[in-house]
Amino acid sequence: MIVIIPDVLTLEEQQELKRLAGELPFVDGKETAGFRAKLVKNNEQVSKEAQGRQVMQKMVLGALARSKEFRTGALPHKIRPPLISRYRPGMAYGLHVDDALMGQTFQRERSDVSVTVFINDVTDYEGGELVIHSPYGPQEVKLPARYAVVYPSSTLHEVAEVTKGERLVAVTWVQSYVRDERQRQMLADMVRVRNKLHALDPNGEETNLAFHIHTNLTRMWSET
Repeated sequence: MIVIIPDVLTLEEQQELKRLAGELPFVDGKETAGFRAKLVKNNEQVSKEAQGRQVMQKMVLGALARSKEFRTGALPHKIRPPLISRYRPGMAYGLHVDDALMGQTFQRERSDVSVTVFINDVTDYEGGELVIHSPYGPQEVKLPARYAVVYPSSTLHEVAEVTKGERLVAVTWVQSYVRDERQRQMLADMVRVRNKLHALDPNGEETNLAFHIHTNLTRMWSET
């Protein structure tokens, strides 16, 4: 289940994120990588000590919280503080799978859904495609500024080498109320059916049935 969401960020938010990224210090991205990911991770991220880092994180989280498409596709229960990542020429992130558990030792969260929010535009760099490996083959994702992509954290994925310019993104992870990606997909499909029926006939028998099914499947599959 790969969900593309346009215009997650407003133009003003995107410009402010770019401005802050131009002012704040970046450090080696290996600082937050697992022991295997360190072998293939070659990027930079805003330093934990940077005073404007939390401002950027709150901006990204607020934008995601506004998005109906994000809430429908991810069914977020908990969201990790985003990393603001930068790739310059020669940088890449090799094939890896995201850690299953993230955070402090006794306050760990499961990663069900990975999210990349694109801060600068595709014309600002060459290469840098997010490549998600699925049963249907590799899926390349390179989106305009302000867009986001949501995909299962369980997938093998990589970021191709940037050959020119600079790739600037925010990356975060979600513990979903529904951990199974197939169930999340069915619930998202059910929302589309439910909403379509509601638009056609708000009081119809089929509309009531669609709401009934969606609500009770959510109840059946959700974990809190």
